[in-house]
Formats: sequence, C-alpha cells, structure tokens
Amino acid sequence: MPSYKAPLRDMRFLLNEFTDPARLRSLPGCEELGPDLVDPILDEAATLCEEVLFPINRSGDEEGCTIENGVVRTPQGFREAWAQFRDGGWPSLACDPDYGGQGLPKSIALLFEEMICSANLSFGMYPGLSHGAYAALLKHGAQVLRDTYLPKLVSGEWMGTMCLTEPQCGTDLGLIGTRAIPADDGSHRITGSKIFISAGEHDLSENILHLVLAKLPDAPPGTRGISLFLVPKFLPTPDGKPGARNGVLCTAIEHKMGIKASATCALSFEEAKGWLVGRPHKGLSAMFTMMNEARLSVGVQGLGLAEVSYQNALAYARDRVQGRALNGAAAPDQPADPIIHHPDVRRMLLSMRAEIEGCRALAMWVAQEQDVATRHADPATRDAAEDFVALMTPIIKAYFTDMGWDATATGMQVFGGHGYIREHGMEQYVRDARIAQLYEGTNGIQALDLVGRKMGAHAGRYLRRFFHPVLAYVEAKSEDERLGEFVLPLSKAFGRLQQATAELARRGLSDPYEAGAGATDYLKLFGLTALAFVWTRMAEIALAKEGEDPTGFYRAKLATARFFMARILPRSGAHLAAVMAGGATLREIEF
Repeated sequence: MPSYKAPLRDMRFLLNEFTDPARLRSLPGCEELGPDLVDPILDEAATLCEEVLFPINRSGDEEGCTIENGVVRTPQGFREAWAQFRDGGWPSLACDPDYGGQGLPKSIALLFEEMICSANLSFGMYPGLSHGAYAALLKHGAQVLRDTYLPKLVSGEWMGTMCLTEPQCGTDLGLIGTRAIPADDGSHRITGSKIFISAGEHDLSENILHLVLAKLPDAPPGTRGISLFLVPKFLPTPDGKPGARNGVLCTAIEHKMGIKASATCALSFEEAKGWLVGRPHKGLSAMFTMMNEARLSVGVQGLGLAEVSYQNALAYARDRVQGRALNGAAAPDQPADPIIHHPDVRRMLLSMRAEIEGCRALAMWVAQEQDVATRHADPATRDAAEDFVALMTPIIKAYFTDMGWDATATGMQVFGGHGYIREHGMEQYVRDARIAQLYEGTNGIQALDLVGRKMGAHAGRYLRRFFHPVLAYVEAKSEDERLGEFVLPLSKAFGRLQQATAELARRGLSDPYEAGAGATDYLKLFGLTALAFVWTRMAEIALAKEGEDPTGFYRAKLATARFFMARILPRSGAHLAAVMAGGATLREIEF
C-alpha cells in the first residue's frame, strides 16, 4: 500500500530561505507572516492531507463517481472529507477577508495545494475549480454578484465550475454554440451543451455555481463575441439559501483513465437563468482569469503526483532486495542487496528528486510574484510581477505536467513489475498524471502561447522579467569559485535560451509556422534554464549552511543540485538543436 508524508522540511526551506521572507512580509496583509504563524498552518494542512484525504484516494479511484437521473454521487468518504475540509476553513485560506477569507498569500496556499494533489488529486479538483470561479468573480463580477456569491464560495458552502468546452470546440472557443438571450429582469437565458466539466455535478455542496461561456444575439464572430455568465444550479432565495432548481442538468459523467473520483460532467443548459460577468463580448478576458489560475494549479498537480510517486519509489528501493551491488555486497548478511544500491535505480530516483525540488522552488518564486502582483503598493512593481507570472504560466503548466508524467512513470519503473499492478498504488499515479498534460490547454497549446503571445509581447517586455534577473545573477556570481560548478552550466544554458529566442523571433516574423515548429522544444529549454537558475540559488544557500547541517539537509541539496547540472541540464543542448533545425522536417512528409 502506498504512503504519503508532506515534504515540510523542503517547503519551509523555500518559504524561509529561498524566497525573500522580508519581501513577503512587506506586502499589505502579510506583515505578521513568519514561522510562528505559518508553521502550524502547514502542520495542520499536512495532517489533513495525510490522515483524511490520502486514505480515501485509492478507494475513491476504485469506486469512482456514479450518476442516476442527473444526480452525481461522489465515492464513499468524500462527503465527510469535504465537510471536514470546509469546517476547517481551508477553502478560505487565500481568499479576500472582505468576503470571509483568511487573506493568506498565494505562496503559502500553493504549498497546501501541492499536498492536496499528492494526497488525493481527485478530491482536490473540487476546491480547485471553486477557487478559479472565485478569482473570476472577484475580478470581473458586479458588486451585487460578489456580495451574493463570493461569501458562499469562500466558506465552501457552495462550489464553482468553469464551463468552457463544447463537443465541437475545445481550444478554439470562438466556435462555441451556447447562446444567452437577454431577459426583462436584467438576467439572461442560457441554452447550450458543455462537456468535460470538472465538478459539474456532485453531492459535496448544497449549490454549484457555473461560470459559462456563451454568445449574445449581437455577438461579433469568433472569440471577440464571447461573454461570461454566472449560472447557479439552484437560484438563491432572498435569505441566501438554495431555491428553485435552475435549467441546468448533468446528462452524463465521463469514464476516464484517471482522476475517477472527480466528476467530469456533460451539462445541458435549457433556458437557465444567468447573470453577465464583466462586460458583454469580453468574456475571454474574464475566462483567462480562471484559466491562468487553473493552469498554474494544474502545474502543481504534476508536482504533487511526482512527489508522492517519488516517496513510494524511494521507500520500495530501500526495502526491495534483488541482485548484488556492482562494487561488492552492500548487505552481505542478506541473500541480495536493496535495489537502491544499483546505479540505474539511483539515476531514476535522483532524476525524480532533482526535477521535483527544482519545480517546487520555481513554483514558489512564481507564487511570490503573484503575491506582489496583487498586493504591492506600487503599480509599476505590480505590473512587473504580473508580467513575470504571465510569462511563466505556460512554462509551469507544461513543464511541470510533463515532469509529473515522467516522474510517475519512473516511480512505477523503480517497482518493476510490481508497479504495474494495483497493489502498490503506483499505476494510479500514472493514470492520474496523464490528464494534467491535456486539460486547461494541452501542453502544445502552452508552447504556442509562450512563443506566439508571451515571447514578443510588448517588444519583449515579458521576457525581460526573466532574462534580466538571471543575467544579473550570473554576472554577479561569475567570480565566485565555490559557485562555479553551478554558475557555469547555468550561464551556458541561459546562452542557449537567448540564442533560441533570437532565432525563433527572427523566423517567426516571416513565417509563423517556423515559430510553431520550435515551440515545444523552446518551452522545455526555457523550463530547464529556469530550473538551473533556482538550483544555483539553492546551492548558494546550501553552501553557506554547510557548517550548520546536523540533519544533512543542505548536503543533500548540494548533491541534488550537482546531479541536476550534470545529468539533466545538458538536455538543453538537444532542445536548442531541435529549435535551430526549423520546421522543414515537419513539412516534408505528406500525411
């Protein structure tokens, strides 16, 4: 049976040493944040995930959700777990205090989010979708909508969804057919069908708030004609209770490869009553508030699944005895040695560890910039942070979820044939991880977003938010002999990224196909360079702490950093070569 323990030591290292705690505490509402306040929160979060959510992960996968007459039931234990989650105030962790939230920063909520994804990704889908709906309403909803619905979302009494996809359109939202007809009372009547709606119907909360993309009668064609509407499952009464049933019905749930305890629904809207969120025909910008929030969260899903897979692979490798170590018996009193002594097993485990810890650090960097973007007093500082988050969002989503898929498959590989059967739980992590590369925009779409939108935006302004601090760091540390083994490979990878950026920008001006042909390799090169940067910074901290390291934490950081630089970062050269090869080989063959 699998197990899970929240990686609290590494999380506290990132909060208290890697990111700038003083910078976080300088933000409005964060002045009191410190270990005395944050550590108990993380401890309680870990207990909830380890003792409440993790035990129902496998049973939830085996039982799945069921539907009868449009009513969806979640697996046994989920309703009780949600009640405990809700009553503990966890949905409100990073929400606005004006609507009942606790007002904690994203950089703390992200660590809790990772724990949830490791413990029970299917469960985590429900509060995750609600938070996306909360973010869109908070930013774009009229005050009356915020006052009516946000306190319910924040408390967890009601939950939310994102209703974007239709049978004929996924990424190309300009093709949506759902219609919104204005009514005399200022609301609209929504008619259409949506598919792949996570948490679209369930029995966890007393009401579900659907945020639905639809087109008004006078909508211009394409994405310029999309509007966003709030459509509750039950219409609220004047005293804030669920009232009459609205015209929305779950017609089916999907039978999926993974996340089986998450209800993925087909919804039918038949003149359902809804209210416009934001301005008419401007639903795309409101949708991207949800989508960008979701894309960062999906990246964390890959990270969380990689972590739990790594933990179980490591435990198995320590216990499983097969063969003898190549340099002599490691356990001469046993008939064979633990497989952790075999070089290839160590390669797999270290590959997982180096990617996981690097991605966690990168996520924390981006999360703190999210906090700056929403809380800092200076508009220019907020804008710079927002630029950085926008640039890194497709990288977080795609790189982390590719990593999660690779890591869960590697974790299974460590188990050998035992990983392929259900008993050890490793195959569930592989199945659960696969969807993260697909939803909220496939990873190929993320690469196109990075190259087609972010790279050239505002004459390269987004890129400068990453390039300038990395270049300044490399120049500042280039004479530090102790850091040389990290700074030199970082500098080379950064040079490759600069070269690829210039080449794609040059080619893309005359032929967008050329930019698209190199997009995925460019994103992977960017991700590796970002990880090299955060690993170098972590190595710098660890070098300074070598003399005060009774647990070996910093020695392990250095060893993992060295492995990343020597065995993973060299892949950046291959990605550069692929980018430079251009699109000719993609065009040549006829399909």
